Amino acid sequence: MSELKDRLKNDLTTAIKARDKVRTGTLRMVLAAISTEEAAGSAQRSLDDDEVTRLLTREAKKRREAAEAFDRGGRSDQAEAERAESEVISDYLPKQLTDEELSDLVAAAVTETGADGPKAMGQVMKVVNPRIAGRAEGARVAAEVKRQLAG
Repeated sequence: MSELKDRLKNDLTTAIKARDKVRTGTLRMVLAAISTEEAAGSAQRSLDDDEVTRLLTREAKKRREAAEAFDRGGRSDQAEAERAESEVISDYLPKQLTDEELSDLVAAAVTETGADGPKAMGQVMKVVNPRIAGRAEGARVAAEVKRQLAG
């Protein structure tokens, strides 16, 4: 079993004992999503830490998008609940890259691939994505690649 999954289970037990409703509910939801992912497909499997991190990133993004939608719909109470869940999930994600770090990684990938112009974006993304590994949102990475290839 992955270390991250063990940590989530241990933290769930701690949250239950502390009667922390938000953390308890969020961790239960995340562990259920992990179980669903492990059972999906033709054979039962166990997720490794990288796969759990990708799942957590996806879940955090869902919460952020839901919070924005609730804000637009005038449901600020529900938006706050979604943001609280997103914060709990983000505790288990790798530290996000700063704009400067992201820019440096993209610049190195552009130099390495010899990319020139917006048509080479796919090449650069293919090189830079494994280096980012969950430390920056895809849209943010794509925007930086476009910016550097355009100028």
